[in-house]
Amino acid sequence: MKSTTSRIALAGFGAWGQMHARGIDAIDGAQVVSVYCHSEASEKAAAELLPAARRFRDYAAMLAAGGFDVVDVTVPNHVHAEFSIAALEAGAHVFQEKPLGLTLEQCDAVVEMARRTGKLVALNHELRMSRQWGLVRDYAARGDLGRIRYQHFSLFRHKFRQGSGGWRYDAAKVGSWILEELVHFFDLVLWYAKESGAPARVHAFGTGQESGLTDNFTTTLQWNDGSVAVLSQCLSGFEHHTLLEIGGESGSVRTWWSGARDRTLHPEFELKVQRGGSEPETVAIPKSGEVFELEENLRAALQGFRAGRSILSPEEARASIAVCLAAEQSFREGKAIELNFTP
Repeated sequence: MKSTTSRIALAGFGAWGQMHARGIDAIDGAQVVSVYCHSEASEKAAAELLPAARRFRDYAAMLAAGGFDVVDVTVPNHVHAEFSIAALEAGAHVFQEKPLGLTLEQCDAVVEMARRTGKLVALNHELRMSRQWGLVRDYAARGDLGRIRYQHFSLFRHKFRQGSGGWRYDAAKVGSWILEELVHFFDLVLWYAKESGAPARVHAFGTGQESGLTDNFTTTLQWNDGSVAVLSQCLSGFEHHTLLEIGGESGSVRTWWSGARDRTLHPEFELKVQRGGSEPETVAIPKSGEVFELEENLRAALQGFRAGRSILSPEEARASIAVCLAAEQSFREGKAIELNFTP
């Protein structure tokens, strides 16, 4: 009889990889059986947190040892695609941290390998699973808001953590700070306006450092029907504050989230929706935050793998990467960029 337990090999055991491990531990029918550790410090942490799991300092050796159904990729951004492709070749499904890749060529390589092997890839855009941010998509899909004409998404936060070895401050490894976090909001904006199709052009503005990493960044997306979305990221702020405002032809939404840190367990948040000509109503949300949403997204992804489907395929995730890269190009060249979503 086939086991219903998802055996997971965890690729990467930094701070966020350890959050993944805790999320998996909370899921019935899921178990981390192997861990790739890139350093002595992460190997020591894995020994303490996952004493029963096999530990490897070589990723290829972990894949060759087998004994898993899913590889959970949480390594730094520049090797996301490489690690996912190797896991697919090893016969595993892949749950991968965003971004899918740092270039469209990397994204397409993951897509092609998934097609070739018949294995599934699910991206961790955990905000889609949120009881707060995901509910906005429900309103849009039901038609409660009518055609969405305006979106404003802003992030005001403290500086990024360095990451192991300072990888988040190395443009060759992080790709960009747009791909590190703002990609979540590009994904949501495209998702919310799914019925309107793909945006036609992007225009971006910001301030950058000598490293090439842009700390304050504003992007305008425009659809051919005149609808717009404005996304902004300020990394020279404090705490962690996010705001979304949506205006549709027959309804609107305003929702925000604030915490001392992005991973706080006790944030403040609110969601208000106005449908038709009615008064705005405050919607009850039991809890919100990436710590909770990661666990829910992992649970949904594993259920999806068992059912033969992906909760967020690499083909769909590629779209947000394409917009991010076009926004970066717009910033560099100082002009609007026409978008083309054809692979």
